[in-house]
Amino acid sequence: MRRNLINDKRKLDAGEERCFELKKVIKWILGLIGVLIVIVLVGVAIFWQDIQELRGVLRYAQVFEADKINDNFRSLYQQYPNTTMRRSDAVFNLPVRQRELDGTYAWEGQTKSIGEWIDWTGTTGLIVIKDGEIVFERYYKGNDKTSRTISMSVAKSVVSCLVGVALAENKIENLKDPVDKYAANLKGSGYEGVSLKDVLQMSSGVRFNEDYGDLKSDIVRLVAAFTSGSVNEFVAGLPNELKPGTFNRYVSADTQVLAMVLQAATGKSLTAYGTEKLWSQLGVEFDAYWLTDPSGMEMAFGGLNAALRDYARFGLLYLNEGRNHKGIQLVPAEWVKASVTPDAPHLMPGKNNPASGWSMGYGYQWWIPENPEGDYCAIGIYGQFIYVHPTHNVVIAKSSAYVDYNNTGDAMELESMEVFRAIAKSI
Repeated sequence: MRRNLINDKRKLDAGEERCFELKKVIKWILGLIGVLIVIVLVGVAIFWQDIQELRGVLRYAQVFEADKINDNFRSLYQQYPNTTMRRSDAVFNLPVRQRELDGTYAWEGQTKSIGEWIDWTGTTGLIVIKDGEIVFERYYKGNDKTSRTISMSVAKSVVSCLVGVALAENKIENLKDPVDKYAANLKGSGYEGVSLKDVLQMSSGVRFNEDYGDLKSDIVRLVAAFTSGSVNEFVAGLPNELKPGTFNRYVSADTQVLAMVLQAATGKSLTAYGTEKLWSQLGVEFDAYWLTDPSGMEMAFGGLNAALRDYARFGLLYLNEGRNHKGIQLVPAEWVKASVTPDAPHLMPGKNNPASGWSMGYGYQWWIPENPEGDYCAIGIYGQFIYVHPTHNVVIAKSSAYVDYNNTGDAMELESMEVFRAIAKSI
């Protein structure tokens, strides 16, 4: 019996030892899990901005998916934070005398169909104004006259207009001023010491990759900053690469800098200043919306959403040398002229300009076509346009969702310039 008791005790001791060892293993496993959790949390904290940027990039890419692009382009202001430029005063009602467009245009030695061009460029709206009358207005792919379409870089020309207003009001003292004189957070950045004029003319010299199809490019990262961070902080982190005022390279961040200058110089947001000086005095039909980043800063380089007729009214402001429908000078005529007149070799239109990254010329955030006829254009990616031809007293506004932009967008824009010219001459 004693032997049995001894054996039982040995079994009990062995069981207790195994239990103790099991507790040690469990404690070790729990400790390891805790360490892993800490590592994950630390990793998330360290790479949180990168994670948010990746999320923004993926969301950016989804906007342009072929089966969603039409809906997205007329509803982005409903998907993202935004501020409102409210309309006020009586609507400037444009007379309507609809007629058909001449059916053809010439391009690269071929006679082509305007109807086919409307179709293959993904047009969602097209309006033609001749001598102050709407002579053609059509909407496609679910859009109508109330649709607030994303302007993309057409917004840049609106920002330029407001810079002209601020200069006329002496809120901005001189275009030769460095931008960091007004936007102090640009000190130490690639924009420090760069003149406001060089920024207006896309000649800042800042290093920037504007490839919309490259998800690692600066423009895509800038848009990602709009969705999850601060566009101003992103811009303030860009380095300089070229001597300012020597090369015309398209940099969307330059327009964001203009908005930063406007905000500092006027003491008002882009939305508030734009409402007061422009949107409340154009006789527009609808409110417009600026997309904003989480801090409330407007996406100045491409975040304006407005109705096509109201984009056309903005074009009429420039056609009429800065005067609105009541004859009130909203922006100086001298500013309008300077905005659409290249004044340095690197800004001149032409395929063989060694100091430009594009064959069209450039003014103050406005494009000048090759072989200029006094006409000029605001252009946004994926087919957004406000075209003005003073000689023929014509304004054309076009909204689009051109899905092949990353492959053939440049050629589409050049061809569209010739279509606009053909319409202006034949209408």
